Amino acid sequence: MALEWKIKSFESLSVHELYDILRLRSEIFVVEQNCVYLDLDGKDQKALHLFGTFEGKIVAHARLLKPGISFVHASIGRVTVDAKYRERKWGHELMRQAIEGILEHYGATQITIGAQLYLKKFYESHGFVQTSEMYLEDDIPHIQMDKSN
Repeated sequence: MALEWKIKSFESLSVHELYDILRLRSEIFVVEQNCVYLDLDGKDQKALHLFGTFEGKIVAHARLLKPGISFVHASIGRVTVDAKYRERKWGHELMRQAIEGILEHYGATQITIGAQLYLKKFYESHGFVQTSEMYLEDDIPHIQMDKSN
């Protein structure tokens, strides 16, 4: 069964959608990765929120940012898939949708991400190339990666 995909601005998210997105991100980035950090960084209000629902539940999310907010180029961040559904490989569909969303909504052909190092091969499979040395963000190894469409 496929996910139903939506892209919404912060203002157009329902209270329930926003809660479910923030809960999913907290489950992944704070609890699963055992990382205490401030997820609410002021960028959500400037982002488009891409999310996939399955049986009425948000199980995948990424935020799309126009150029100049996180990086010089447009960016994709807070990429999350509910752990219960990862075996379905929906992360790949999430990235395809995110890349298309960046092009469609921002007209951007250059995308930069700050990727967790252990996901390097995953992002390479979507055309991203490492463009920085490893750096620590919230004590988690990251690398910058770029993609040109």
